[in-house]
Amino acid sequence: MTVAPEPVVPLVRFAEARLRALALAHEIAGAGVDVLAVRDVLGRFTLIVDDRTQPLPPVLENLEAAYGRRLTQELGRYASDRPLMPASGLFSAGALLNSERVVKDPEQPTGRVRILDNTVVGEDWGQVSTPAPEPDGSRTHRTALYGFKGGVGRSTATAVLARHLADQGYIVLVVDLDLESPGVGPLVAEGADLPPHGVIDQLVESAIGNAEGLDHVIRTQYEPRGGRGELWVAPARGQGTPGVPYAYVDKLNRAYADVPGADFADRLEQALHACEEAVARDGDSGRRPDVVLIDSRAGIHDIAAVAISRLCDLALLFGTDNAQTWEGYRDLFEAWLSSGQAPAIREKLRMVASMVPDSPLRPQAAYLQSFREHAWDCFSLLYDNDDVDPETNELDPSTFSPFLEDEAAPHHPIPILFEPGLVGLDAVAAPGWQDRAFVQAAYRDFLPNARLLITADPQSS
Repeated sequence: MTVAPEPVVPLVRFAEARLRALALAHEIAGAGVDVLAVRDVLGRFTLIVDDRTQPLPPVLENLEAAYGRRLTQELGRYASDRPLMPASGLFSAGALLNSERVVKDPEQPTGRVRILDNTVVGEDWGQVSTPAPEPDGSRTHRTALYGFKGGVGRSTATAVLARHLADQGYIVLVVDLDLESPGVGPLVAEGADLPPHGVIDQLVESAIGNAEGLDHVIRTQYEPRGGRGELWVAPARGQGTPGVPYAYVDKLNRAYADVPGADFADRLEQALHACEEAVARDGDSGRRPDVVLIDSRAGIHDIAAVAISRLCDLALLFGTDNAQTWEGYRDLFEAWLSSGQAPAIREKLRMVASMVPDSPLRPQAAYLQSFREHAWDCFSLLYDNDDVDPETNELDPSTFSPFLEDEAAPHHPIPILFEPGLVGLDAVAAPGWQDRAFVQAAYRDFLPNARLLITADPQSS
């Protein structure tokens, strides 16, 4: 007896599978049907053809015979066990087809193909929203400070910016969400004792309904100029309770857990609100903070995803002009593009050029020009094409496509100058360090520009 050879499975890699799956989805949709491309947590595709309200057109009557085998051949191991399915054959088609996570194919947004991407982590990168006003109509300005790479001076800039805003009369709260590498708390506290608890305790205790009475936010000892502002901090890590081990790592290992009725993103948002409410509860004015600065985790991490995509109305993206910075931001921007979030995220972002040199070998102007060009190259992924309408021969006025030198554009960097005195500075042990001349010189452009962006109305700017 002759044994039939096993069919040869073509070698297709992860990124290539998406291109092939969507090409076939559009080919099927060309017959006049809606198609949902579902990618599972391992990256495998299933195309769901929506036939719930009308029968398939004659050209698709033999849908699985015509396309099922072809999908398997073209997607290789990235085809699911049933790579092509009519919606009428699914038990819960509505849950899939009507999911809030479904987005249009960003490459052909007017087409009939949509995408549902399921991942193990990182889904919050693809769900962009802007915080709503408070119940009384007021708005807390929330800004995330983020760097794709660490070591770019983000936490130091957060501390300097917080003092500057308090000097302008704002009630400012700094929240340290860099849970894996906490540090901005002591930097902002200005000599005040940290509270016994921190954000990590809020996350752990609230998971079992045990967060009432938690002491995790303090007013710092900084006295703002003008006397009207206030500066508060919610450190990631508290100083603990005498005689009781703090067990930070044990808490961190549990902080990311989902609980019934709330996933990690919900819980992080609730923790942020708890910090804001603590300011209103413990402050003399009884007011919530005007400005919240979120010191975000670096890199492509779930905390950064929630902080940028959901918790803030402005994200300051720190970076230096090198290949690692731009490769990382390009990966991030491509993810926003492919998840259909480009229009929602691009106007929340603004680049910050940190540690800008100014030397005969590398003048400041030349450095910033190079930074701007690389930033624009990345941001062009999120900008609209500025093609002229063939019927009117004019640009669409709703098109968002800033030019390279546009000083108000998200890619246009706000500089923080490199100052040798900042290298190795033990800021916690150097009272008044932020008033020193070299510090003020380094941040002279950053502070007023960041203040204008932070205090602008996110609904109209």
